[in-house]
Amino acid sequence: MNILKSKLYKTLFLLFFILTIGVCGYMYLSGDTFVNSLYMTVITITTVGFGEIHPLSPEEKIFTIFLILTSISIFGYTISSFTEYIVSGQLIKQLKLQRVQKTIEKLEGHTIVCGYGRNGKQAILKLKNYQKDFVIVEKNKELIENLEENKVLHIDGDATTDEALLRAGILKAENLITALPSDADNLFVVLTAKQLNPNCKIISRASKETSYNKLKIAGANNVIMPDKLGGAHMASLVATPDIIEFVDQLTISGETTTNLEEIDVNNLPEKYLGKTILDLDLRKKTGCTVIGFKNAENEYIINPEASVKLVKDSNLIVLGRPEQITKLREVF
Repeated sequence: MNILKSKLYKTLFLLFFILTIGVCGYMYLSGDTFVNSLYMTVITITTVGFGEIHPLSPEEKIFTIFLILTSISIFGYTISSFTEYIVSGQLIKQLKLQRVQKTIEKLEGHTIVCGYGRNGKQAILKLKNYQKDFVIVEKNKELIENLEENKVLHIDGDATTDEALLRAGILKAENLITALPSDADNLFVVLTAKQLNPNCKIISRASKETSYNKLKIAGANNVIMPDKLGGAHMASLVATPDIIEFVDQLTISGETTTNLEEIDVNNLPEKYLGKTILDLDLRKKTGCTVIGFKNAENEYIINPEASVKLVKDSNLIVLGRPEQITKLREVF
């Protein structure tokens, strides 16, 4: 790719160079104006066959011969470079990349997922189920080919760099998930993302206990340790199997499973601000049940009372079947 780009740039430079030489040569040898010299240069290097502006002197004829031979060589090189660029598929690839980049630039409030490994794939499946916009940042060529085949928005680049995150739309992103295999790389991503967009919520993967505090200090809002969670989950299946299996159903994994939905009170109609959970009357209107409440101080209340007031910057956690959740979104 870089070699082809280099050839194209070299071709454009040579075309500009021969044009400049021709104009300057005719202006010097014949004393013509810039326009006349440009005209003579263009008809000479393109070999279109128009007549000369005036009879040429021996010096001008020799210069014209030199210009024709040189331009033929340059045009041959130009045609071969462009043919190679088109045949190799790089032109089509560039157009696809530009189209993807324009789509990403239109996104707002999306999620950036750094790394398309095991954890990254699981995160993407969940985001798809929740119908959330996301962009993947990946540098592994095989994984990128897979993303292209599935027509998934992605960026080919190193997530630890400013350039890759900026191309992924970090300035307008609402969330970032970094699931790279290296804790050091995840730390770099967190630091970079927090610097570029301090308001972005960052969720990072960690492999070692020692990395947990470092990632939190760097600016990660949440740090997940998959191995630790997996072990705890398996142990819980031994101690309280029915409870764990029931809780596992409270996620979106298909059309028939029970759903948990989070409602931002700020997004509710203004008439509900300052009202109570009872005033929402969710159970009657949608069939959903409020099972949790997070206040403005980020404190959670499990199974809140109906008298709890809906204040700004608070959230409701609602339980319901898929059709009930759909109705909830339509009503509120």
